[in-house]
Amino acid sequence: MRVLPHDLDHEFPEFVPLIHELRERDPHLAHLFDEYEKVNAQIVDIEENDKPFEDFEFEAMKKRRLKLKDEIYLILRKHKNEGVGATR
Repeated sequence: MRVLPHDLDHEFPEFVPLIHELRERDPHLAHLFDEYEKVNAQIVDIEENDKPFEDFEFEAMKKRRLKLKDEIYLILRKHKNEGVGATR
């Protein structure tokens, strides 16, 4: 099964420099990035390796990934709109 990439660089290509900068400067955002990557890796592992899973657990992971993505996006937009970081 071909799995589409959902890593943050693919999800937010316009924010790649800012993501890398803020990972170093903002501990809260770095934690969100790490949590997103962890959940995404679990989902990819299930999808690519046809691992057994419960539907509700898999859906909960996908919802968690989406929630984290939304939260990260809002923070990145705020930083970009304030002119913070590498996207000036």
